Amino acid sequence: MQFTIQSADPHSKARTGLLTTDHGLIETPIFMPVGTAGTVKAVHQRELVADVKAEIILGNTYHLYLRPGLDVLEKAGGLHRFNGWERPILTDSGGYQVYSLSNTRKIKEEGVTFKSHIDGSKHIFTPEGVMDIQRSIGADIMMAFDECTPYPCEYGYARDSMEMTHRWLIRCLNRFDTTENKYGYRQTLFPIVQGSTYKDLRQQSAEFVAEQQREGNAIGGLAVGEPADEMYGMIEHVNAILPSDKPRYLMGVGTPENILEAIALGIDMFDCVMPTRNARHGFVFTSQGIINIKNEKWKDDFSPIDEELGGYAGTCYSKAYLRHLIKSEEILGAQIASLQNLTFYLWLVKQARQQINLGNFMKWKSSMSKKLMQRL
Repeated sequence: MQFTIQSADPHSKARTGLLTTDHGLIETPIFMPVGTAGTVKAVHQRELVADVKAEIILGNTYHLYLRPGLDVLEKAGGLHRFNGWERPILTDSGGYQVYSLSNTRKIKEEGVTFKSHIDGSKHIFTPEGVMDIQRSIGADIMMAFDECTPYPCEYGYARDSMEMTHRWLIRCLNRFDTTENKYGYRQTLFPIVQGSTYKDLRQQSAEFVAEQQREGNAIGGLAVGEPADEMYGMIEHVNAILPSDKPRYLMGVGTPENILEAIALGIDMFDCVMPTRNARHGFVFTSQGIINIKNEKWKDDFSPIDEELGGYAGTCYSKAYLRHLIKSEEILGAQIASLQNLTFYLWLVKQARQQINLGNFMKWKSSMSKKLMQRL
């Protein structure tokens, strides 16, 4: 994998770049639609390419390991062939699921034992095993196995968790460096910075991660309930330490406002379930603000969902029709809203990229942030 910085904003840390993988090019800053189980919920792969303009999607190690399972994925020739997605794929390591399954897992130095949410069967994730799983999935970008701490988190726990994550990282790197890809194309591994919202821990973790000299780095353990200002403070502190010539991936973030602020702080890559999850509940992101399509005011509004943004979902369906579908719990409603929201997210980062290239990013961000905060 190669990363080339193409331009930098003169008034912030925002930059544009080009990420080169064996499955294609990725222009940064970029948002990655989340395809937890090998599918971005309610959206066809063809729509992801033609309408959303997605350049990379994210899969989930935990979910794909449990179902369909590694045997099926290996027989298919990896996730790309299994789901028909020919562009890059990133897989997270299952660390967030370790965090979210707190009632059914035990964390030890060896790894994490947990019960399947599907059938209650017992499993163990070790750093070495997670590397092997991601080799079998065939992701272009693999994530190191880590523990995502909750918020709030006591200092002692955050420190011990971070130190264990570092030990796990060395085990991940050793396994990755002594194994080969299974499907004839190159894979890369990103370490993850942890440390909760403690500045000294984040510094230690960022320094440790930077020392590993990998092709890209990630920031984890944020957007788990901490105030936005604390999140931004941690991002700024960590980015001052991580190498500037490598892509920086902020995991699980977030709202459109979060994304714009993080771009200004030097983040290149994002993922979040918000566009599709909110869509299924009737919250629609548009270029003019956020719509709760269930509200009565849209009942007889026959204007396009988002004519200014364009795109298939935004121009071919009315607000009234989408409201009818969502209220009726029709599957098509979730499809249209998900397509609109993902189109918006990719449009947003592409607009950010254009404004960075023009040297006008901060002025544009200020204007756009005001729009994004509006509830229509």
